[in-house]
Amino acid sequence: MYIFAFYIVYLYLMTKKYRHKIIKEVLQANEVGSQDMLLKLLVDKGFELTQATLSRDIKELKIVKVPTAKGSYVYQLSESMQNLQDDDIPLSSFGFVSIEFSGQLAVIKTRPGYAMAIAGEIDRKSTRYILGTVAGDDTILLIPRENISREEVMASLSVFIPNIE
Repeated sequence: MYIFAFYIVYLYLMTKKYRHKIIKEVLQANEVGSQDMLLKLLVDKGFELTQATLSRDIKELKIVKVPTAKGSYVYQLSESMQNLQDDDIPLSSFGFVSIEFSGQLAVIKTRPGYAMAIAGEIDRKSTRYILGTVAGDDTILLIPRENISREEVMASLSVFIPNIE
């Protein structure tokens, strides 16, 4: 009976919800600069997960990689970034540099370390006009939906990127 109860508790503790809770705690307590480092910290806590699972968790938790004062990058919860901003100004206001179209596609340049966060913001707020984004460190590939004009893309982005031209 005790073994069965222990097994049930173990299964609960290793669920996705619990893993997400621990990921948040790990990020708040440590400066995590890579997925490998985060994976190792989670394995040390008893989790068995793959890099692919961790990547999905990072996306689901809206974790972003941000520059530090030391010039390196660390993972943070996006809510943490928003709490650091004055007057709830969108993150894109700080990191956006430029946008340029090539055919139907657009390339957005950002300050180093801001592309993933801004791409996430675009994916959440412009779903009617934007099919999706692909982000690097300082560059975002923006893919509009079919039959959406450049003007519609720019108008949808200008709602939360006030300095877009």
